[in-house]
Amino acid sequence: MSGNNNFSPDDIGVANGNYFGLPFETDQAELVLLSAPWDVTVSYNSGTAEGPEAILAASTQVELRDAHYPEGWRRGIATAAVDPWIAETSERLRTEAERVIAHLEAGGEPTDTGIATALEAVNAGSERLNGLIFDQASSFLAAGRLVGLVGGDHSTPLGLMRAVAAALAKRGERFGILHIDAHADLRVAYEGFTYSHASIMYNALQLPQVERLVQVGIRDFCGAEASLAAESEGRIVQYDDHTLARNAFEGIGWGTQCAEIIDRLPKLVYVSFDIDGLSPDLCPGTGTPVPGGLSFREAVYLLARLAASGRRIVGFDLTEVAPTPNDGEWNANVGARILYKLANLTLLANL
Repeated sequence: MSGNNNFSPDDIGVANGNYFGLPFETDQAELVLLSAPWDVTVSYNSGTAEGPEAILAASTQVELRDAHYPEGWRRGIATAAVDPWIAETSERLRTEAERVIAHLEAGGEPTDTGIATALEAVNAGSERLNGLIFDQASSFLAAGRLVGLVGGDHSTPLGLMRAVAAALAKRGERFGILHIDAHADLRVAYEGFTYSHASIMYNALQLPQVERLVQVGIRDFCGAEASLAAESEGRIVQYDDHTLARNAFEGIGWGTQCAEIIDRLPKLVYVSFDIDGLSPDLCPGTGTPVPGGLSFREAVYLLARLAASGRRIVGFDLTEVAPTPNDGEWNANVGARILYKLANLTLLANL
């Protein structure tokens, strides 16, 4: 698909409202990127609602010649318009969520006067966000586009996951999720929020089209989450950070480990990439940073092996980039480069 005939990938990147300064409209592109500036339920550091805008600004610094797919951008990567309701409501409901979190941390109950109302408002707003993303993604999927989402906190891609599941269900197909994260995100309605960032994978598993969840790099999860995985009869497969590191220290190469990870995935794969799956020196500004994690090169190698495996990437998200006053540009720079890899490798896996 073609965009502006005068566009040159070697020119200086120009901020034009599109990720990477690309010239494509949504009807010209094979891949459409949605943005969800939302961080209502974050339980530690806020600011991930500013992630999409920061990544957008940093993305014009990314060279378009990708090492794994040098001319991939020519197939079209477009940026969809963002509903202003998302950011406006995120800011308003974040105040309500903070009231709930402070109340619970002080020993209060979610049913206490005023708190139950706040919880209800947050959950209703989150459900509407899911619906907006679902509708937007579904329209692009129906038009034959691939869709990726830029968050926002990790609750934001549920609408996209639902849209992918619905589209595949019409063809009788199922898919797996490759989940790169510091956290398992398998809590049930964490802090009373049905659509908490810490509950995204629990919620995703409610979709019958999700055949398997393969989690990589997780290193901060509770006993209930570990039990859920252990009792899932193989539907949840965890490659925690400690095991990956031990294997490396004992001579098992990253290539061998990636081959095993990918082997556990079905033919259709959705990639959910929380930036805190990386080592926090690469993403200090994120919702809940945790020591350990993947290097940039390890993450890219895993994604490239996935794209080369014959599996088809049916969608993806990148979440939890939070620009901060001291290192916001660094966080956004790393986020933009992970986003470009996800976009190009998704296109490559759909040749």
